[in-house]
Amino acid sequence: MEEADVADDTSRSDATADKGRPTRKRGEKTVSRNPVKKLGRFLREVVEQLRKVVYPTRRQLITYSIVVLVFVGIVMAYIGGLDLLFGDLVRRAFGADA
Repeated sequence: MEEADVADDTSRSDATADKGRPTRKRGEKTVSRNPVKKLGRFLREVVEQLRKVVYPTRRQLITYSIVVLVFVGIVMAYIGGLDLLFGDLVRRAFGADA
């Protein structure tokens, strides 16, 4: 086969019909359009991925929970302090000293 034949073969209009879609791998089946099959496949893959999950130990869970609660407490105190400060500044600015 000559190089010109190869170039001509790829320039056919039917070769560009699937342009923009990835090329299927050898032996790969076409995608099923049946929504029930898609749902079944999705659920199987979810279960498969959930089997790979590594759950924390009880000690790690308690440690992480305490860290989160302490952090939330610090952020609450910071925002509460800003709220009191800005509230006081607004009261002073508009002369509503109480």
